[in-house]
Amino acid sequence: MNNNKAKLLLILVMFIFGTIGIFRKYIPLPSSLIALTRGFIGMVFLLLVVFLRKDQMDWDGIKKNFFLLFLSGVFIGFNWIFLFEAYRYTTIATATICYYMAPVLVILVAPIFFREKLTKKKLICVFISFIGMALVSGILETGFAGASELKGVFFGLSAAVFYAGVIVLNKSIKEIPAYDKTIVQLGAAAITLLPYTLLTENLTELTFTPMVIVMLLIVGILHTGIAYAIYFGTIEKLNAQTIGLFSYFDPVVAILLSGILLRENIGVSGAIGAVLVLGAALVSELPERKKEVAT
Repeated sequence: MNNNKAKLLLILVMFIFGTIGIFRKYIPLPSSLIALTRGFIGMVFLLLVVFLRKDQMDWDGIKKNFFLLFLSGVFIGFNWIFLFEAYRYTTIATATICYYMAPVLVILVAPIFFREKLTKKKLICVFISFIGMALVSGILETGFAGASELKGVFFGLSAAVFYAGVIVLNKSIKEIPAYDKTIVQLGAAAITLLPYTLLTENLTELTFTPMVIVMLLIVGILHTGIAYAIYFGTIEKLNAQTIGLFSYFDPVVAILLSGILLRENIGVSGAIGAVLVLGAALVSELPERKKEVAT
């Protein structure tokens, strides 16, 4: 696979991730059940991929990193719950922007966990992101009064916190193949979500129409299994900077589709806020310019 093909496939994956909010809007089931189903179906699909490729699971690496893998799976599960709840209580555009505060959170904790330098540029980007978040959430216009929108913003930000936690944990997991790592994490997410779902939801009262089943299979196979399979097949061919920049195709696609298909309108201030958040995130990912040394 050449570099250009890998970039095109990565863009395709980001497009797939960006459409998940549309499907969530049409699945009338609790967020915990959707997350549980997604993790289970995604895990089974990736196991099938590994089996068809005749790969061997790295059990030694799994045992060595089991605690971090399991904890990361827990974080993934709750990340999905909060994100799907955000889609339920607010627009896809707002939920997505809140969710993509995660890179900002990673920037803030990187000096603590990874001893990475927190530059002036990144601090400015964090500040601009917070301004953008305030505009997108509508807090500056409506205050904290009401409720469904602010509830959605809270869930979106909570999803971002768990997403950032997943990134931090995965940077600490060493010497294990990407497919094996993801299979274990999805399995841990499903196992964690199972008791939570059983305790918080009355599953006997839920209705599973053929359309709902099809939607769940699409989210589990396409948005989790296939998307992750393609993703892990391309990231080995690209540098981290390219992957970071291309990841922001996801929220752009989500916002555009929410406007085109669902006719959601985040308003002028919301649009400005979205540009500020995404712009700050993108700028923060750009490499620092090296100072020229005088000769």
